[in-house]
Amino acid sequence: MFIEMQVLIRLSLSVVLGGLIGLERQLHRRTAGLRTHIVVTLGSCLIMLTSVYVFDIYKDQVPLDPARIAAGVITGIGFLGAGAIIQDREKVRGLTTAASLWVAAAIGLAVGCGFYSGAIFTTILVVIVLLVLRYIEGIVLNKIKV
Repeated sequence: MFIEMQVLIRLSLSVVLGGLIGLERQLHRRTAGLRTHIVVTLGSCLIMLTSVYVFDIYKDQVPLDPARIAAGVITGIGFLGAGAIIQDREKVRGLTTAASLWVAAAIGLAVGCGFYSGAIFTTILVVIVLLVLRYIEGIVLNKIKV
């Protein structure tokens, strides 16, 4: 069973980690920015906490699978991501934002079940990918002059 401090730490960490990814999206003026990423990460964390909590309560009474609710989150977040994807006349925009929302949900689920190292390392990698690879793409495509 969780102690209250564990719940508060997990929810708070999900806000920080989701905020790091959302801040990068916000700085580049994307449709889903700081608040959206925080809410997605926080919500998925709470759902994972609820899954683990329900499993802990009923584990001796009925067979339960705490991963089932988490799987529903990952499926459902696809609808939110689809709303971030826009097709212009010549190109599709928003795919990276949709992917960042999806990984924000996964980070929230990881924090919710206590997999802190995976959540933190994934957040670091996502921020590096979003910031550093944007710069490298610009150099390769001659869009940014060095």
